[in-house]
Amino acid sequence: MSHIAFIGLGNMGGPMALNLLKAGHTLSVFDLSASATQALAEAGAQVAPSAHAAVGEADVVVSMLPASRHVEGLFLGPDGIIGRMRPGALIIECSTIASQSAVAVAGAAAQAGLAMLDAPVSGGTGGAIAGTLTFMVGGPAEVLERARPVLLAMGKNIFHAGAHGAGQIAKICNNMLLGVLMAGTAEALALGMANGLDPGVLSDIMSKSSGRNWVLELYNPIPGVMEGVPASRGYTGGFGVNLMLKDLGLAAESAMAAKSPVPLGELARNLYALHSGAGAGELDFSSIVQLLQSKKEK
Repeated sequence: MSHIAFIGLGNMGGPMALNLLKAGHTLSVFDLSASATQALAEAGAQVAPSAHAAVGEADVVVSMLPASRHVEGLFLGPDGIIGRMRPGALIIECSTIASQSAVAVAGAAAQAGLAMLDAPVSGGTGGAIAGTLTFMVGGPAEVLERARPVLLAMGKNIFHAGAHGAGQIAKICNNMLLGVLMAGTAEALALGMANGLDPGVLSDIMSKSSGRNWVLELYNPIPGVMEGVPASRGYTGGFGVNLMLKDLGLAAESAMAAKSPVPLGELARNLYALHSGAGAGELDFSSIVQLLQSKKEK
């Protein structure tokens, strides 16, 4: 078993770290929020006073942070943790960030004699808790094999997307599709409700027809149609509007760099920006249906 340092214990990172403990790994953790470390401390993790202290004796460092700037701040520069890590240690960067940020961290790691993978995840908080996440990995195949036992403690599906940064490209393609899919499904349900249809009945019809999709089957955006999803608990928990907006922004940046048109992705980005600007940024992204409903249906 490995000595693992885990940096970033939010809605995703906390459950992922707990699963590493359950798998028998020694765990050092750090988060800026003291409350985030409490559950890990109670489960047996060593709570470090700083990221530098957390990584000093670790064989593997896993990070799960909100955005590119946080990842670059953690790893790069004169105060970055790369300079504090053991020679030969492995970085597994699980945040969803710009691919060029992942490449920059990989380059700095290589110069310091460290291995690195970008390994963003899909599966949401439910997958993080259950240990069934999907990892989209960028980096050398031999480094992935070294990391595989650690990844399997947190997830079920591991895909090697390609070189450094490829994991991030795969993730933003997936999340761009998810944002478009949620907005389109919410729009169809809102239209049906505005014309007097029961949303549960319409969801069943579309789930058995050519409109069938992941949102209808597992993440319905209409309150009361499906138990256990954010829509049925006031759109709390889950994947926030602002996080979806961030990922759609990353998709737009990648599209511009590659000169690849993403008109539906841009439309979805504008919709989520409107929704966030109306004060819904911390709600689950399925709440986009509220932006699309007529006043009488809200």
